[in-house]
Amino acid sequence: MLALAWILGLAGVSAPGSPDGIAWDLQVLHWTLWLPVGIAFLVSGVMHTVFAKRTSKMIGWQTNGFQYEIGFVSLGLGIAGVWSTYMSSSDAWVIMAIPTTTFLVLAGINHVIEIVREKNYAPGNTLILISDFGTPITLWAMLAATGSL
Repeated sequence: MLALAWILGLAGVSAPGSPDGIAWDLQVLHWTLWLPVGIAFLVSGVMHTVFAKRTSKMIGWQTNGFQYEIGFVSLGLGIAGVWSTYMSSSDAWVIMAIPTTTFLVLAGINHVIEIVREKNYAPGNTLILISDFGTPITLWAMLAATGSL
């Protein structure tokens, strides 16, 4: 979803809630808030709650109560991510980037620790690193590029 956000933004395709004809960097920011933050977190919320056993197996974990809590926070971040694309305030985008970055970077660090300590090379524990680190980097780079910081 992160790559798709970049492709759509660079192609000048308007993200949902975005006015037509805005600069590419603002389009990438809006698409990042819509896809890898909004939609991906909504999907993650469903996966960690409704499909908890299958999701934990993909990550190399055992299903437990904390997984449901990840699902619940993911649903909240997803709703806020989608909502933020309809906001015309850079403050809303920065505020959305803070919990998203905190969650993803620390989750990414946890995944790396599991790779090193537990030799957990499950696809859900390794491939997710692209999003865990790429989404926050994109958010902050586009916030800086658009003068939103």
